Amino acid sequence: MARTTQTGAGRTTPHVVVPPPPHPSGARPPAIPLEFVPQHVAIVMDGNGRWANARGLPRTAGHEAGEASLLDVVAGAIEIGVKHVSAYAFSTENWKRSPDEVRFLMGFNRDVLRRRRDVMNDWGVRVRWAGRRPRLWRSVITELETAEELTRSNDVCTLTMCVNYGGRAEVADAAKAIAREVAAGRLDPEKVTEKTVAAYLDEPDLPDVDLFLRTSGEQRTSNFMIWQAAYAEYVFLDEYWPDVDRRSLWRAVETYARRDRRYGGAVDLSGAQ
Repeated sequence: MARTTQTGAGRTTPHVVVPPPPHPSGARPPAIPLEFVPQHVAIVMDGNGRWANARGLPRTAGHEAGEASLLDVVAGAIEIGVKHVSAYAFSTENWKRSPDEVRFLMGFNRDVLRRRRDVMNDWGVRVRWAGRRPRLWRSVITELETAEELTRSNDVCTLTMCVNYGGRAEVADAAKAIAREVAAGRLDPEKVTEKTVAAYLDEPDLPDVDLFLRTSGEQRTSNFMIWQAAYAEYVFLDEYWPDVDRRSLWRAVETYARRDRRYGGAVDLSGAQ
């Protein structure tokens, strides 16, 4: 697939989208009908520090090793047909970590975006950012916005980097924005619905989460996408994040495809023969 990309002096150059390279093992995604493939996968990339400590390494080494995992999982998402991946890169609660680790994570997120944005663009991935601006390093914001601008026309898959993000913070910020609209007389409070709230979230057009994936064996959401994941299917993997690759995603998608999603409905089988 090719399209034009604007360059300097009004010139355009062709942007050719290429598929990601296959997994080194030669593994291919399972044959799952697209209607059973989740449209949106939210990922809590957990276990970096424990992975490193188990090897006698500093926690930061685990974060560094996890970079390749994210890249490979995005490749696997493209191959199996997942259209949205949301990655929990830095939470609003992560500021509680040691100053050294916070500084490392800020610089690491900035550098990952700089290193990988061209690869994402080549694969046709649109990179977006969800999260709060306050406290976030200006250099991180710059790299997020640069990646967003570079990839804004891509439509193969969307990678939402959730940096300085928290589910409760997102809902609280939406509530503040709605309150301002009500106070200004632009919105009738009696007409506020779930759709109204959704319209004020960080990425209003992001579809609801279908598959919520967490690594490292922990089984909690940790304040990630609490609004969007209201009807998600949850899959918890025992692997630490640096040990995860696209095959881990594919196994989770297979689990998802076997689930019966009823969204609060039910089927009465009492009269079944």
